[in-house]
Amino acid sequence: MDARSRVNILVLNAGSSSQKMALFTVEAGANDVPAPIWERTIERTNDAGGAVAEVLRELLASGAVVHAVGHRVVHGGMAYRETTRITSAVVAEIERLSPLAPSHNPASLAGIVAVTQTLGGDVTQFAAFDTAFHRTLPDAAAIYGLPYGIWEEGVRRYGFHGISHRYCAERAAKLLNRDDLRIVSCHLGNGCSIAAIKNGVSVDTTMGFTPMDGLMMGTRSGSVDPGILLHLLQNRKDGGETPERLAEILNRESGLKGISGVSGDMREVAAAIAGGNKRARLAFDAFVHRLRFHIGAMLPALGGLDVLIFTGGIGEHSPTVRATACVGLRFLGIRLDTAKNDAATVGDVDVSEPDAPVHILVITTREDAAIAHDCAVLLADRALSHPV
Repeated sequence: MDARSRVNILVLNAGSSSQKMALFTVEAGANDVPAPIWERTIERTNDAGGAVAEVLRELLASGAVVHAVGHRVVHGGMAYRETTRITSAVVAEIERLSPLAPSHNPASLAGIVAVTQTLGGDVTQFAAFDTAFHRTLPDAAAIYGLPYGIWEEGVRRYGFHGISHRYCAERAAKLLNRDDLRIVSCHLGNGCSIAAIKNGVSVDTTMGFTPMDGLMMGTRSGSVDPGILLHLLQNRKDGGETPERLAEILNRESGLKGISGVSGDMREVAAAIAGGNKRARLAFDAFVHRLRFHIGAMLPALGGLDVLIFTGGIGEHSPTVRATACVGLRFLGIRLDTAKNDAATVGDVDVSEPDAPVHILVITTREDAAIAHDCAVLLADRALSHPV
């Protein structure tokens, strides 16, 4: 590797409960991204920008040099369908879309501002959009059964966790040495989604216009009957909930947390189940029921199945969730090897039975590495790289 072509890329990944930061040294235009040379995870606070700025100042004080910054941005709407250099227009669009991703886009904006204020306006910043990977959804999969004029206004299924789903699909292709794979990718964490990926292309997904749709999640409801929302707005308690209060319920008080009354963290729910908590057991059972339901719902778009992927905090670290999700799916060729599954706690592992027609892969998602790769390619393409 020519040292003059190396760039230091800082990646900020604003999740729903934490802000992950990682610094990579990458060869501009390289396909492979090594492990980060520095990492930090901070819990999300009301002052997300201040917390990021403080960590950035510590990083600079250590002597580190940052040439470019990549931000994970959850919602890019229809305007941004690939990783994009951040300009004032990009910032304005991310802000405009913030009501559709209230747990994520504002935190990404805070990170962009913190970087500008701490590192200076000359540092190149890029936005990698979770929605970009799902730009290939067929219209029939993206449209809702609403009046066509609403579709023309941009109300459609966008899909999310695209950076993770794309990385895992590419990783599966490398592990199995095949590009013609029919994949169901399950990203399970505090936020959860499934994507149907055919030959590397997203053809269906569970999240929709916002990241609340689809699977039941840590604190988000997932799909619910729209009539329930009308009922809550119109009839419950003194004339109904306000839209603001309903948004709070759906985003932060539902899912595992709402049913269990314990937590939105699957580890704490599992501990409560071990202690005999019946509501925690119900929350777990409901979570897995919806997971199995949506795995099955992805299959028609694929016409079969070659690979089932589990990734994300729950997908990578909960053998129980993986095993329970696979119950009843043997007729699809999904046959889990219990010993392999129980031992799969780190790395990328195939946990299917040796002769099973469907590979069950546990993949450690590397969203930050995927973002760093995109940034390095763009730096090389646009001749923006600086020698380390």
